[in-house]
Amino acid sequence: MSEHIVKRHNRTLLLYHLVFPLKYRKSVITKDIGEGLKQICLEISDRYEVHFIEIGYESNHVHFLVQSVPSYSVSKMITMLKSITAKQLFQRFPEIKAKLWGGKFWTSGFYANTVGQYSNEEVIRAYVKNQGMEKEYRKVHSDQLTLF
Repeated sequence: MSEHIVKRHNRTLLLYHLVFPLKYRKSVITKDIGEGLKQICLEISDRYEVHFIEIGYESNHVHFLVQSVPSYSVSKMITMLKSITAKQLFQRFPEIKAKLWGGKFWTSGFYANTVGQYSNEEVIRAYVKNQGMEKEYRKVHSDQLTLF
């Protein structure tokens, strides 16, 4: 069951499905890098008001199902997520730099979709889960909605 984020006197449930392609659509994400990405995202959860409900990837793009607060616009949240994850991945996995020239991990583009509490959350979870059925999709993290 979905829970709401409670902050001050407000009550919100904001869910987003985000997809970030890698620069040049390069196939860079391995199992180890996927696990590293998961750890980075969980560290982001500890510091910021972004809760990762699901994290999954294929070798050239990442899917997130995230819960956040209204003070973060979608673009602010995406900029923060891309910046921190790219910097940390380059630090933890220096071999990535040889595959992605120019110092960019993510493309400038992204996909973002809002997810409704009563119908779309399960649809999006199923979509994210089924992304790689005929490909190589790996889910590296799954969690429940929580109260902040």
